[in-house]
Amino acid sequence: MKLIASLFEIVGSIGLFLYGMKLLSDGLQKCAGAKMKSILHLMTANRFLSVFTGIIVTLIIQSSSATTVMVVSFVNASLMSLTQAIGVILGANIGTTITGWIVAILGFKMDITVLALVAIAVSLPLMFSSNSRFKEVSEIFLGFGILFIGLEFLQTSMPDISENQAMIKLLSALEDQSVTSMLICVLAGTIITIVVQSSSATMAITITLAYQGWIGLYTACALCLGQNIGTTVTAYLASVGASTNAKRAALAHIFFNVIGSIIAMILFKPMIFIVNSITPGDIYSMQGEALRETLPAFLAMFHTLFNSANTLLFFPFINQYSNFITKLVKDKKVYSEDDYHFSYISGPYMEAPELYLLAVNGEITKMANLAKDMFDEYHNAFARNDIDIDKVVSSLKKKEDYADQMQEQLTSVCVKIQRDNMASSGSVSNLFRVIDELESVTDSIFNLIKITEQRIKQKLTFTQEEELEVRSLIDLVSKFIVFITSHTDTGMDRDDLETSLAFERSINTQHKTLSGRIRSRLSVGVEDVQVELLMLEIERNLEHIGDYLINIAECYHEVKKHTPLPSQITK
Repeated sequence: MKLIASLFEIVGSIGLFLYGMKLLSDGLQKCAGAKMKSILHLMTANRFLSVFTGIIVTLIIQSSSATTVMVVSFVNASLMSLTQAIGVILGANIGTTITGWIVAILGFKMDITVLALVAIAVSLPLMFSSNSRFKEVSEIFLGFGILFIGLEFLQTSMPDISENQAMIKLLSALEDQSVTSMLICVLAGTIITIVVQSSSATMAITITLAYQGWIGLYTACALCLGQNIGTTVTAYLASVGASTNAKRAALAHIFFNVIGSIIAMILFKPMIFIVNSITPGDIYSMQGEALRETLPAFLAMFHTLFNSANTLLFFPFINQYSNFITKLVKDKKVYSEDDYHFSYISGPYMEAPELYLLAVNGEITKMANLAKDMFDEYHNAFARNDIDIDKVVSSLKKKEDYADQMQEQLTSVCVKIQRDNMASSGSVSNLFRVIDELESVTDSIFNLIKITEQRIKQKLTFTQEEELEVRSLIDLVSKFIVFITSHTDTGMDRDDLETSLAFERSINTQHKTLSGRIRSRLSVGVEDVQVELLMLEIERNLEHIGDYLINIAECYHEVKKHTPLPSQITK
């Protein structure tokens, strides 16, 4: 019964630790969200800065798994190349070692109960603040507090092993420095990390077990190697169902950590010797309380040395490694050219959905360019009689269907981002509207080409005056579309919005003038009523397009205030 109670205490302590890590990570992400685009910009420069970015991002969000899943997500969304992703993954493995140092220094050198209570006390008034920024900061302090409480409970819930000779004998067998014992410990570290889904939590467990005397030096170091293998599972699960490049990024992470662990197992004793030479005291000659006090910092150093050495080993060959992974995972063409596909990594494996808005903005830019191409194709066919109108209609129909698919899938992605509750609801709502308005633009363009088809098949022609009247409005709408498309990457400042409003006023003025002329001609009687009616339909659709475009401009003016745009992370 006592054993079962101890087991529940240990599991509960780990749960508190993990919950504290989650709160801490979420709070840090929310606070850093607005600045994250600046950090991500470093990824586009070179491999040195990619590694540095991986270190910084992991320090900020306190989770290498979260960083790696974020990288897989960005590769999946075509925001990052595989080579850049590999650099960030290398850096993330160094950044994650900070957790071991926090546990080793604060968890065993200080009274963490006091630290926990102070952190929670600081978070309490901030939690009830009406300022959203203060609430985000409160999550950070609350996360620290719960993390420290979990760590304290983990220490105190470990039973005293000194009276259990059978357990001492069993655990001592793992310290025989044999290859079999090392492999068992590496496997155990891998399994524990897969179960708790956090290498940081496994590191805290390992350090605590070593501090309490349950495991020795060699067992603890082997568990550290297993953690690095187990942590790759999270990114792999996130890549299931994602793009080929996302799968490549996840596989690159797995190979990097597994190969590094194998090399570390081969050089296991030399690595421990090196760590011993750069840490205070001689670990080999220590016993009892001295060994107990030294092990936490020693293990944190071992973890840091292993990950840093592994990164340095792979770093000169990032490009070659990327090429190898690309050849290993072949491209699979699952979707036809006429099908649109945009996948979103959601659920527990997506730690920063608000940054996925960058990818959505990129896709909206493609949708805007699609609308522009459609309008150019219509513009070319407007008054001509010498074209294959069936071919043009078929072409625009395919593009309009493609735009419908884009609207459906991008809207679904925005719903999932909003559901994951990590992004500004204002930003997502504006993007909803932009997507909807762009789809409406493509619908109106298709309506226009159908009017042209009707004119050609009924053998109707415009007079020179009528053609010039309509073409003037078409030219103005075309310029407005080009202006809007050129700002989907950058957003709209106040001057850009004023320019958009000027376009809309000019379109409305021409629309009213042209509509008035057509109605006047109809009222006095004209030879070809059908042509005049077609002109009314044309100018009405053109005016609708102007309305949709000004709505898009207003949305982008708002989006620029809330959301990082693709141009802000890439040159």
